[in-house]
Amino acid sequence: MKPTIYPQGHALLIGVANYQQVTNLPAAILNDARDVAATLTSPDYCGYESVNVVTLLDGQATRAAVLNGLAELATRAGTDDTACVFFSGHGAIVGDVGAEDSVLVTVDTNLADMERTSISSDEFAHALAQIKAKRVLVFIDACHAGGASVSKTLTDGRGHQFKSGYTSNTFVKLAIGSGRALIASCRADEVSAVFPGARNSVFTTALLAGLRGAADKSGSGFIRLFDLFNYVAEDVPKHIPDDQHPVFKADNVEANFAIALSQGGKKSAVATSSVGSSGSQQDPWAALESALVELYPLGPRDQEIWSRAGGDLSRLEFHSTGQAAWHSALRKLKQGGGGRSITFAALLNTSLEDFANHSTLTVIRAP
Repeated sequence: MKPTIYPQGHALLIGVANYQQVTNLPAAILNDARDVAATLTSPDYCGYESVNVVTLLDGQATRAAVLNGLAELATRAGTDDTACVFFSGHGAIVGDVGAEDSVLVTVDTNLADMERTSISSDEFAHALAQIKAKRVLVFIDACHAGGASVSKTLTDGRGHQFKSGYTSNTFVKLAIGSGRALIASCRADEVSAVFPGARNSVFTTALLAGLRGAADKSGSGFIRLFDLFNYVAEDVPKHIPDDQHPVFKADNVEANFAIALSQGGKKSAVATSSVGSSGSQQDPWAALESALVELYPLGPRDQEIWSRAGGDLSRLEFHSTGQAAWHSALRKLKQGGGGRSITFAALLNTSLEDFANHSTLTVIRAP
């Protein structure tokens, strides 16, 4: 039996705690990036393939390496994929009062030469714009403060000093574009807290719980954009009342799109109640179409599901969206087309080989 995976998921995770020339951060920052990577690649949680998840920690996270990582992400993430970028580390506010902007502070940032050694919001936004994926989600966990000691400045011990954090207009800039969204750990005038001795920051603790299934309250088998932010936004203030509020920015996002599997793609009984224990309460063709659109969002070509079930892709019409492609393909199959060997049962059984724990598939009965 093949493991359940989410092959369209791609991610770049960056964590910097030990800076070369700037005030260091708690070790939890490195755990944040490591644990998000482990959760994304776990077959029991999000199902991303390991080769699609790149992590840059401390000395690996130079300005050049981060920009290269973003460029590489743009190269491998296709149009119908999902791309996530996670950064845990310092941000710095630059520019004159009234025209302030922000930069991402990499491990080799020199406060005496910010323009050439950090990543400006314009550079970051431009790099994100090169990603072809229709679904791009950016996570920013900065600036950080441990316990009651809150530092809102970056210093290098040589007289150079900047206010730490990100401006609101930077958040907006990073979310520009169709299908682009940003989730930040706190508002521009707040700090992202790390409790003394905690493995992760408060924000990333909530994010990890959400990705591990807590955000999938309907038991759909997927972690979705709005659901994830709603969970994080409700959970963080429980631990930091009145002082930390996660931020959501999106320029042109209409759909509550899936970004990962939830608990390996398992659906709950609640989510499948409309199908019924025997599958008789819903038309089996409609139930199968709904499941296939979720599991193979690119359409019948996704993971070669149609061909593996005995179908002939050349018999299918081209459609611009996976949902339209599935609707057309199943209509053709119902009429006896789509290839000599493919049947409803063959398509259902091949899907079950990929997603054995998917509750909707397991209760569908061939007509």
